[in-house]
Amino acid sequence: MDTCFLFSFTSLTLQVNMIGKVLVLVAVILGLRGAEARRGRILESFEYKAISCRGHTASITDFGGVGDGKTSNTKAFQDAVNRLSQYASAGGAQLYVPAGQWLTGSFSLTSHFTLYLHKDAVLLSSQDMKEWPVLKPLPSYGRGRDAAGGRFTSLIFGTNLTDVIVTGANGTIDGQGAFWWQNFHKGKLKYTRPYLIEFMYSDNIQISNVTLLNSPSWNVHPVYSSNILVQGITIIAPITSPNTDGINPDSCTNVRIEDSYIVSGDDCVAVKSGWDEYGIAFGMPTKQLAIRRLTCISPYSAAIALGSEMSGGIQDVRAEDITAVHTESGVRIKTARGRGGFVKDIYVKRMTLHTMKWVFWMTGNYKAHADNHYDPNALPAIQGINYRDVVADNVSMAARLEGIEGDPFTQICISNVTIGMAAKAKKVPWTCTDVAGITSGVSPRPCDLLPDQGPEKITACDFPREPLSIDRVVLKSCTYRL
Repeated sequence: MDTCFLFSFTSLTLQVNMIGKVLVLVAVILGLRGAEARRGRILESFEYKAISCRGHTASITDFGGVGDGKTSNTKAFQDAVNRLSQYASAGGAQLYVPAGQWLTGSFSLTSHFTLYLHKDAVLLSSQDMKEWPVLKPLPSYGRGRDAAGGRFTSLIFGTNLTDVIVTGANGTIDGQGAFWWQNFHKGKLKYTRPYLIEFMYSDNIQISNVTLLNSPSWNVHPVYSSNILVQGITIIAPITSPNTDGINPDSCTNVRIEDSYIVSGDDCVAVKSGWDEYGIAFGMPTKQLAIRRLTCISPYSAAIALGSEMSGGIQDVRAEDITAVHTESGVRIKTARGRGGFVKDIYVKRMTLHTMKWVFWMTGNYKAHADNHYDPNALPAIQGINYRDVVADNVSMAARLEGIEGDPFTQICISNVTIGMAAKAKKVPWTCTDVAGITSGVSPRPCDLLPDQGPEKITACDFPREPLSIDRVVLKSCTYRL
């Protein structure tokens, strides 16, 4: 055999063997590094209380989401919800939003679904109106609130759903409302501004442990829905921002609002049920509502408002342990001729109020109407209004109670109330017209239409002892790892 050929073949064999050994060594090193990386990887784990736990979890990043505050994630969010909906009958699904700024327009949730926000996650509302579909006006309103036409879909929306949760570790939903407020004030909007969260015709809803900032309009709006828990949320908007109501249950049954903090440009909680002839025709009241441990700051509105859109009726509202600071009024009832409907069986106890214009305010001449087709003979029935155990200081006026001539507000009961008047308070602390009821242990002395029954009646004003069915809901502990 040729010596040169033998040498070449031997050399080639040695090189191949050496390359093989190097490749094996590289593979081993990479494998070790991979193992070390896997061992060192920290899995994201979190736990929270919820009405339901989910069998499947995915991150928005699995669907192309980019949390840089610039890239639109509208399609990613909607694709994620649509894909995860396949698990609705197999334990349900959860969409996890990690830390980052997630720019998005409106997207719709599905049943048996949880949207979970990491503590450093921020949903940023898009300012591109093309990312906000337009809906028809609500049937109980007949028109939009800002304009006669339809309304932009809310940022987080759902209709005809069951078992839906929006929660987190106090992650943030930022409505970037200044864009909308400016266009509203300039009259440039053809449709009503979007809300941050709205569910329609839905059942078993939980909204908890999130922070809502700068909503374009209302923040939380469950409508035509039942069995709703709103718990541990923070809502903040400038006190001069237009119509940034906090939580507005609207034609809903069995609702629990608790442990929440609200600073807004409108009512912190506004209970509603439709507007004039449209609300009367739709005929769906808000009833069986509990509001507990609410803190409110709203210098131009109420801690709790009943109305003015109350034409479908409001009944069995129970509010307790309410704190309001620098707020226009503690509880306000707003209605007018043409509203129809009713507000009855209202129970409020243990309010603590600091620096208020009014403690109690009832208005029978709130004249904003949906259109000119309302029936002026449609009179509201306001009765069974109970307030007790109230302490207030630095108050300009104790109460302004104005019923409707020929349609007085009746069965008003106010007991165990101490109101400290401001240095420049009104000379007459109470004004009352077209109202009837009783008081006991109230200072300063109420108006003659609410005669004092003496100290023995100090507990006369009712507050139901039997809990609502929503109070019997027991939350589950849900634990996840990504």
